[in-house]
Amino acid sequence: MPKQKKIEPLVGEDLLRKVKELENLSKEEKAKQCGYYTVTKNGIERVNMMKFLNALIDAEGIQLDSAPNANGRGGRSASYRISVQSNGNLLIGSAYTKQMNLKPGDEFIITLGKKHIRLKQLDGEEREALEAAEATA
Repeated sequence: MPKQKKIEPLVGEDLLRKVKELENLSKEEKAKQCGYYTVTKNGIERVNMMKFLNALIDAEGIQLDSAPNANGRGGRSASYRISVQSNGNLLIGSAYTKQMNLKPGDEFIITLGKKHIRLKQLDGEEREALEAAEATA
């Protein structure tokens, strides 16, 4: 039996159009025809129903998650309020660092005011200038 070339899974409008064309087939066959299957080492075709159904939900524009997180897990949403902890620390939290796409090692300058704290992220040039100034001091 000749090996059938696996097609790229359809998404969006293409997926909806193809499913409508295949209305007389079973859901498993629709998923397979739309590219949602894998072939095992033994040559057995396995239908990926969950991927197919999730792609259909996405194509329809249905939002099931309240707010998708980058890591796919739940958690607190940013409230834009923090309190001083019992040890005197202010913990900003990952909800904010993820929104700003911050990475471990990113540096900030802290400026204190009478009733505010300002954090300014250092870019490459600012970091080099600050290191040079500290070296000469």
